[in-house]
Amino acid sequence: MTIKEAQERVDQWIKTYGVRYFNELTNMACLTEEVGELARIMARKYGEQSFKDGESQDPSEEMADVLWVLICLANQTGVDLTKALEASFEKKTQRDKDRHKNNLKLK
Repeated sequence: MTIKEAQERVDQWIKTYGVRYFNELTNMACLTEEVGELARIMARKYGEQSFKDGESQDPSEEMADVLWVLICLANQTGVDLTKALEASFEKKTQRDKDRHKNNLKLK
C-alpha cells in the first residue's frame, strides 16, 4: 500500500465507520497518547524496565496506531504525506549528506 492509498483508506474508513474525524486538537492528543504507548513497550522491550503480566510486548500495534492518527491529522489538515516525506528526504539529504558520515561518535 502506498502512503496515498493509506490516506485514502483511512479517510474512507472514517467516513464509513467513524462518523467524522475527531478535531485536530483531539487527534493531536490521541497521537501523543499512542506515542506514549509505543514508548512504554520500547522501554520495556529494549530498555531496563520489565513487562507487567498480560502487557503487550509487540510494538507493531502501537506503531500502526501512531501511523493511523498521523494519517488522520494529515487528511484533515490537507497534507499530502507522500509529498511531505519526499520533501523531508530532500531536506535531510541536503543538510546531512556528510554530517553523519563525519560524526566520530557514529564510528
